[in-house]
Amino acid sequence: MKTLFIADLHLSIQQPAITAGFMRFLQSEAIYADSLYILGDFFEAWIGDDDPNPLYRQVASALGSLQQQGIPCYFIHGNRDFLLGKNFAKESGMILLAQEKVITLYGRKILLLHGDALCTDDINYQRFRRKMHNLLIQKLFLWLPLSIRLSIATKLCQHSKQSNTDKSEIIMDVNQQTVIDILQRNHVNWMIHGHTHRPAIHSIELPKNDLSTTILPKIVAHRAVLGSWHEQGSMIKVTAETVELIPFPL
Repeated sequence: MKTLFIADLHLSIQQPAITAGFMRFLQSEAIYADSLYILGDFFEAWIGDDDPNPLYRQVASALGSLQQQGIPCYFIHGNRDFLLGKNFAKESGMILLAQEKVITLYGRKILLLHGDALCTDDINYQRFRRKMHNLLIQKLFLWLPLSIRLSIATKLCQHSKQSNTDKSEIIMDVNQQTVIDILQRNHVNWMIHGHTHRPAIHSIELPKNDLSTTILPKIVAHRAVLGSWHEQGSMIKVTAETVELIPFPL
């Protein structure tokens, strides 16, 4: 029994090797899992479910085959594919989840999210994120002709890459207090996310809520971070016994 998690593949027609690696992953790993969770930035950009890009049909078909074999696939939006909608979800068989989702897996309660909401030191990005998650702005964008949407998305991606080169590494990583606050708000001791492209499993000591003088054991939580698929694949495998971060060649 195992459940698999991936994120930050940034699939695009410009990177066929990553797409090929994903297809091999479905056949060699996901096919033997209880379920697959994709935690955002699955695609490099998403300008609407009506985009005729042949890559999207290829991916939808592959995920549909996974579902037909009894393996559900769940999806949390990332900052690159937050416009992925119900039509593509239906075509691919993916089940769309909220931005924060708590699941119980083999006895563990685990919080799932893309991870960009944790990077609260990047104030400019958080402002931009709030605008992009405004439903009215999203509807207005999706009403635009496809060619204009593509042009806007291309410029935003270029701006994002340039902006990130000018930011410090600390600003682009998670804020520790934000992580603790979200863990406590959701009453969980495990978190899995992507976004930062800094694969690791961190242990976090949570503050005690008990104000008495009783000596209580430390409350330790864990934050498991997926890597991007730029140079190699990255997955987290959860079983009843362990949570493993596993890199693998594409």
